[in-house]
Amino acid sequence: MKYSFENDYSEGACKEILEALIRHNFEQNTGYGLDEHSLNAEKLIRKACEHEDIDVHFITGGTPCNVLAMNLLKPYEAVICADTGHINVHETGAVEHVGKKILSIPNKEGKITPEQIEETVKKHTDEHMVLPRLVFIAQASELGTTYTIDELLKIREVCDRYNLYLYIDGARLGSALVAENMSLKTIADIADLFYIGGTKNGAFIGEAMCIKNPSLKENFRYIIKQNCSMLAKGFVCGIEFEKFFESDLYFRLAQNANAGANELRQILFDHNIPEYVHSKTNQIFAIIEDSLIEEIQKEFKIQIWNKFDENHSIVRFVTSWNISEQNLVDFRNYLDSIIAK
Repeated sequence: MKYSFENDYSEGACKEILEALIRHNFEQNTGYGLDEHSLNAEKLIRKACEHEDIDVHFITGGTPCNVLAMNLLKPYEAVICADTGHINVHETGAVEHVGKKILSIPNKEGKITPEQIEETVKKHTDEHMVLPRLVFIAQASELGTTYTIDELLKIREVCDRYNLYLYIDGARLGSALVAENMSLKTIADIADLFYIGGTKNGAFIGEAMCIKNPSLKENFRYIIKQNCSMLAKGFVCGIEFEKFFESDLYFRLAQNANAGANELRQILFDHNIPEYVHSKTNQIFAIIEDSLIEEIQKEFKIQIWNKFDENHSIVRFVTSWNISEQNLVDFRNYLDSIIAK
């Protein structure tokens, strides 16, 4: 079977979570996230965020989290995001489907700036246009890049100036935090709401939606249920996140993914394969000759992101929380063999 660099959710769950799920499998738990595991996991997440005032809800996946967040807006309010943003490109119009307009702005290596946000707000002058109300950013971005603390604080500043909510998509939050040496507290300090991604960091399923802004908390469970995102067996996510945060497991898994990516970057560099954009997380975007891509695909699964020019394409490599040294040795050896032909 070909080894996959296509994504970081090809495997099931990390062994610690798998063992915990097996251990608690025959327990009888309260449903819909009201069980003792979910309640304990919520406490552990609040402790990790150093914010006792955060509401935590366990949601099935990243797209449901994003849709639920956008449902907090009034019908005439809109969301600002990068043109590469997940909600704008890879969610099949889910946000538009629930009646919210996306105001996409040109990305700068997958990110947006306070100046762009301010410019977008100022373009929307009166009630004949939608009212910008929420800024959507992803940490890490769709291109694997990360916002520094200073960048996040400046975005927070412009959000405060124009009465905007700041929402952080955290599908790969673990990878970003480790890469930036940033704490969950920093995210909780700055965002109105965000989610902690589990699906792409060693969980079977699920994300932890965290709401800090008091004005967004009321009746959120009604929104979850109405949008078909409330798991009857919510205790599955509770057990997973309990395991993530009763120790440093969440960050250790992210560190392994990042370490694998760093080694993979070196392998590509050693074979004169340039990056399309530099990132410090577990997503790598490389510019590769099309004929070489065909050779790589014979033994490894990779994702062609876009064309770069007539003879080259942008290829995305994603390293998993479960990547091993042997996986990387095999890839290096294979590149050695096909490039030496």
